[in-house]
Amino acid sequence: MFQNYLKIAIRNLLRHKTISFIHLFGLAIGLATCMAILLFIQHELSYDRFNEKAGRIVRVTFGGTVQGEVMNESSVMPPVAAALKADYPEVEESTRLRDYGFPPIKMGKEIFRDNSFAYVDGNFFSVFTLPFIEGDPATALEEPNTVVLSEATAAKLFGDENPMGKVLQFRDWKAGYKVTGVIKDIPDNAHFRFGLLASMTSLPEASLPTWMQSNFYTYLVLQKGFDYKKLEARLPQVVEKYIGPQIQEAMGMTLAQFQEKGNNLTFRLQRLTDIHLYSNFPNDLSPHGDVRYVWIFGAIAAFMLLIACINFMNLSTAGASKRAREVGIRKVAGSGKGELVKQFLLESTLMATIAMVLAATLVGIALPFLEEITGFSLQIRWDSMPFLLPGLLLFALLTGLLAGSYPAFFLSSFQPSAVLKGSRPTQKGQGFNSAGLRSGLVVFQFILSVSMIISTAVVYQQLQFIQNTKLGYNKDAVLILPNLGALGQKEEAFRQQLRQDPRVLSFSTSGYLPAGPTNSNNFFLFADNNETEMVKTLRYDVDEQYIPTLGLEMEEGRNFSKDLLADSASIIINQAAATAFGWGEEPLGHTLKTTLRSNGEQKTYQVIGVVRDFHFRSLHERISPLVMVLGNYSSPAILKVETTNTPALLSSLKESWGSLTEEPFSYSFLDDRVYATYKAERTFGLILGIFTGLTIFVSCLGLFGLAIFSAEQRTKEIGIRKVLGATTAGIVGLLSKDFLKLVGIALVIASPLAYFFMEKWLADFAYRIEISWWVFALAGFTAVAVAFLTIGFQSVKAALANPVESLRNE
Repeated sequence: MFQNYLKIAIRNLLRHKTISFIHLFGLAIGLATCMAILLFIQHELSYDRFNEKAGRIVRVTFGGTVQGEVMNESSVMPPVAAALKADYPEVEESTRLRDYGFPPIKMGKEIFRDNSFAYVDGNFFSVFTLPFIEGDPATALEEPNTVVLSEATAAKLFGDENPMGKVLQFRDWKAGYKVTGVIKDIPDNAHFRFGLLASMTSLPEASLPTWMQSNFYTYLVLQKGFDYKKLEARLPQVVEKYIGPQIQEAMGMTLAQFQEKGNNLTFRLQRLTDIHLYSNFPNDLSPHGDVRYVWIFGAIAAFMLLIACINFMNLSTAGASKRAREVGIRKVAGSGKGELVKQFLLESTLMATIAMVLAATLVGIALPFLEEITGFSLQIRWDSMPFLLPGLLLFALLTGLLAGSYPAFFLSSFQPSAVLKGSRPTQKGQGFNSAGLRSGLVVFQFILSVSMIISTAVVYQQLQFIQNTKLGYNKDAVLILPNLGALGQKEEAFRQQLRQDPRVLSFSTSGYLPAGPTNSNNFFLFADNNETEMVKTLRYDVDEQYIPTLGLEMEEGRNFSKDLLADSASIIINQAAATAFGWGEEPLGHTLKTTLRSNGEQKTYQVIGVVRDFHFRSLHERISPLVMVLGNYSSPAILKVETTNTPALLSSLKESWGSLTEEPFSYSFLDDRVYATYKAERTFGLILGIFTGLTIFVSCLGLFGLAIFSAEQRTKEIGIRKVLGATTAGIVGLLSKDFLKLVGIALVIASPLAYFFMEKWLADFAYRIEISWWVFALAGFTAVAVAFLTIGFQSVKAALANPVESLRNE
């Protein structure tokens, strides 16, 4: 019996090639979209779950408000880990990580850069699951000046040679680091990825008792089954016990007095598995994901699958008249309704299985493109995911049953006496009328399509706004040379060549850049002699050419001068800092005093200038107080250049560089760094645009099926109207207007929904657009135009049909 069902199903697929292709392609696109999105979701949800203790690890973060400035730090003070381990028995282990950038490694005459380096405590490997290839994880980092390499870093530095026991020499450090272990590469789905992990005992600042600077990422392992929220509720005791005395010493006030002024400091705990998707820290170990995108794309996947199934139903029932006589004959021959239902469900399941194979092929082809635009590793790993193949087959079965259930019961219920006379197919009893259901399904499809058109337009507008917003500095024609310090004693010779090159308009050296990876130091200051009002600012160490090179504008006062010795105690602030200090329109001449340092020093600066506010962080954040002090940096170099012949300039700089050092010449442009800042938003917009196009396409397939169904049901009506003189345009309008009404209804429902969700998305930007009316008009016009083109083809075909053929049976 099954063999007979299968044979009939294959014959029907081959007999109706066009409609079968539309069935397959629509369902395959829906399934492929769903599969691709599920791969993305699986990747995002997998972060840090490879750790055996992932469910028990939390990260300590720090936040609060000081003088109205919000603090939100993912790193904390050096003593936090030991204090929490000592004070709370539910903390089984605590460990720290200190990011130390990319120190150049010297191997003979060769310099290796781009090796991410961090200091970690000796018990780091008992907290995180990082398998060792060589060495003992329990003792590898017990001694100072020891380092563990990742497998890729070891291969890059030593090739096939065994690195164990070898000493690494860093170009800018005197001490060498002995290799005591090699670990497997840290997985891509970890919130930190380093090539070198060195012993924390090598870092003097790790043992400082200060609770006033936060540079250490701190993790706790809690007892099994312990609720981290209970520990978090007790952390205000830590502020009172440890930070309170240091506030008293630095500011001469108690913690209670500090809090009475509206200030607040607090520690929080964050689950390890929440770090990637639920973080909003300005400086973290890696770029964050966004759980909202997971929900958005998850909803798109579910809706795409539902739309594909709806289209399958519509197209199956649209071609009902072509199967009506078959059903009638089979019923007269003795087939029961149950047998017919089995037949049609087998056909839909076979179709879904073929569509699944086609979808998997499409996903395999599209994965390299998706990996390129997202930056994620989205490979289908059949060997490490044994459940995948059975899961896909089960998925195809369920999709086939879902999509085929309604057509199966609809087709199997035709009255044989009616269909064998050539009448309209009906169910037993009442004539079957599913116009309301069909219309509702089309409205649902276009609600989603119109919502996605509006969302894509809003994302595009916001990205254009970001691109065109005046940042307060000149990002064009600014060249960054990150390795100037590599020249050592020859640096001055290179500087002299820059001064003599007319294409270099000006240059500065500072580790503080307004876009991309940069140094970042919090600076707590007292205004004038008031040591009870502390303000948190960001500190930039710059030279006298920094402001003119970046095109920053002085609002008041003057720039630094290398000829004035007093400028070593001078400071330039931005407008936001002037407001935070409460100086209004007369900030010049005021003084700023640092908090008491661990060595007992306290420095006073005099304000000599105010620079106009500029966006030194992304447009997600409001401009915060910033101060600039005169510093002595040798790297990186920031060059304002002419762009008439950029390749020739770069070639000349590379030649000059090569004559002074063997280290590779590297550079970047500031506008590229600004562009990279919003990579996540552009990726979201691009993916949303792709899925919007696919949703519209699949929705139009459903609309096409409904147009076929409508034309079939109104064949005789169209014939009579043509005999009575109706024009082709009139008939096309008659068949199209009902569908366009449905699109109009979808637009009315989708517009407020899309507005609500996009307002939520835009709320994450401190600087944003307002959603314009024309976005909704554009979405409506696009949806109507696409729908009309889809319907128009079938409508014109019906209108041009010979009325003699449709009225022959009358």
